[in-house]
Amino acid sequence: MSFKIHCIDVKNSLQNYIWLLEHEASREVIAVDPTEAGLVEQYCSAHQLKLAQIWLTHWHKDHIGGVPELIASRNIPVYGPRGELSKIPCISLPLEDQDKFEFHGLNVDIIAVPGHTLGHIVYFIDALDVLFCGDTLFAMGCGRVFEGTHQQMYASLSRLAALPARTKVYCTHEYTLANAQFARQAEPDNLALQERFDRVEAQRMLGQCTLPSTIELELETNPFIRADSAEEFQRLREWKDNF
Repeated sequence: MSFKIHCIDVKNSLQNYIWLLEHEASREVIAVDPTEAGLVEQYCSAHQLKLAQIWLTHWHKDHIGGVPELIASRNIPVYGPRGELSKIPCISLPLEDQDKFEFHGLNVDIIAVPGHTLGHIVYFIDALDVLFCGDTLFAMGCGRVFEGTHQQMYASLSRLAALPARTKVYCTHEYTLANAQFARQAEPDNLALQERFDRVEAQRMLGQCTLPSTIELELETNPFIRADSAEEFQRLREWKDNF
């Protein structure tokens, strides 16, 4: 099995990325959290790819905005959180914690991660060491706690932190430099964090994508998953909310 991951930079104010997972033999792709239909259509056309599935992590507009247009002209499955069906009616295959499915023989595991939204799910592919984690875990950061509790978000991040260290983290926003600036304040003595800040700053000056990260790198440099307790996590998250 040979698979490849493509990145579409939406270039919007929220700095979204749309990830495409390609099965190279068939040239079929999955679009993860497609913000805008036109960008997916253009990319697939330019690279001779065929959109076969859509995977959604949660209901926020910048993650589902392109779906209605993408499915209007093709009959393809839309995977997404069962807990958010009322907000994402276009989901045809609702998923919940510990569900599994396949894409061209690739096993995909669903992990529920309430906090940013109550129904948020992530897609873990052990065979590829890949995690599509939406807005739960960011490079050196995490999503805001909009619908859930800080306790829920801390538990969700703890589940992701327990995945294999080699797992590559594909989150959906280019927030890495801003997160690094906060992380340096939170952990001024963390040398690994300082080194990563310097790398990320150089990457962004060149307009480069800073993703994917890895679970190992996040365990070394992300203050939110390094927090010792839900209380410590809440203190950090509320500080970051006003940073």
